Amino acid sequence: MSKISNVLTMLQYLSTGRKYSIQELSNLLEVSPRMIRVYKDELEKAGIYLETIKGPYGGYVLNQNINLPARFITHNPLKLPNKEIYNKINYAIKNHQKLFIEYYSQDLKSTTQRTIVPYELILLGQDWGVAAYCELREEVRNFYLQRIKNIKIVSKK
Repeated sequence: MSKISNVLTMLQYLSTGRKYSIQELSNLLEVSPRMIRVYKDELEKAGIYLETIKGPYGGYVLNQNINLPARFITHNPLKLPNKEIYNKINYAIKNHQKLFIEYYSQDLKSTTQRTIVPYELILLGQDWGVAAYCELREEVRNFYLQRIKNIKIVSKK
């Protein structure tokens, strides 16, 4: 896992209020005890302070209420079916452009053509999606990236 995901996972463990030894955390995160100390330093730079209990039964305790969305912290990597689609949507969001997509509807068992105005890439369960205004339905909808069969940048909004 990346450094950021390890730090968030460490925070998730500590947010239970339980004391964890450095060795326990290093085993859980599959990193060295030295990296656990580095993560602690990084958290303190961000204003999240861990209490250090010294001695043979010591460890770290989090005495703050930190609310972490559990769905973002997972040991399973998120599925990104098509990086090209992800990148085009991200580009369109940053540059305020519309997209023309061919989208597979599971309900209708067919593909529809839509022009959308993408707002944000989001997680829909364990899959990536995009929150966008759909000109066909004239409302904001969420679209799963894995169901987008074709995508083209159209124009400015």
